[in-house]
Amino acid sequence: MKPTAAQRVGAEALGTALLLAVVIGSGIMGERLAAGNAAVALLANTLATVGGLYVLIEVFAPLSGAHFNPAVSLVMASRGQLAWTMLGPYIAAQLTGAMLGAWLAHAMFDLSILQFSTKLRSGTGQWIAEAVATFGLVLIILRAPPSRVAAMVAAYIGAAYWFTASTSFANPAAAFGRMFSDSFAGIAPASVIGFVVAQLIGASAAVGVNRALAAKAEKPLVAVAGEASQPASHRTA
Repeated sequence: MKPTAAQRVGAEALGTALLLAVVIGSGIMGERLAAGNAAVALLANTLATVGGLYVLIEVFAPLSGAHFNPAVSLVMASRGQLAWTMLGPYIAAQLTGAMLGAWLAHAMFDLSILQFSTKLRSGTGQWIAEAVATFGLVLIILRAPPSRVAAMVAAYIGAAYWFTASTSFANPAAAFGRMFSDSFAGIAPASVIGFVVAQLIGASAAVGVNRALAAKAEKPLVAVAGEASQPASHRTA
């Protein structure tokens, strides 16, 4: 049975809430156990996020597509894979879920529920990193085989935690939710706008690159197939 609009929106809210609880909760736990070693804390945060993200995509993809990300929802709407009338409810659900996920993480660790991050994340390097992180995420979503999307997205985000200067938020909802947590994974409210703009630029670039790759894919394949059918003596170097 096809999910109703309410079920799809609910899945986005719940999935995003659980994702943020994983990201923020594992950051808190990692920082507590790492005894001041930031690399160990980040490694713990990464491993939990990779595992949690993979499971959440597998569970919620049949219901809502498992976007958990306004940039992804916007891309899907632009491609006709999400009705424009559903874009607003999806984004509202993702933002609400992200905030609730942060609060849930705080409740589990006996922290003050209501708080704002003081961790500034700003500067050209951080913004480039977010654009790159989101570019890669969206490009993978657009080009990965459907059966491998969950694994490839989770693996990419895990890698991007380490190769990007921003530790790869790659998600406006994640940036929004993480500003409500003054913890290892938090981001100061003043830094959120710069991250979101960079993320949207990265997502737009991924759409353009995917379109260019799709437009050019057939010609080289036809040429290669044509060469393959010719005798070796007729092929050009």
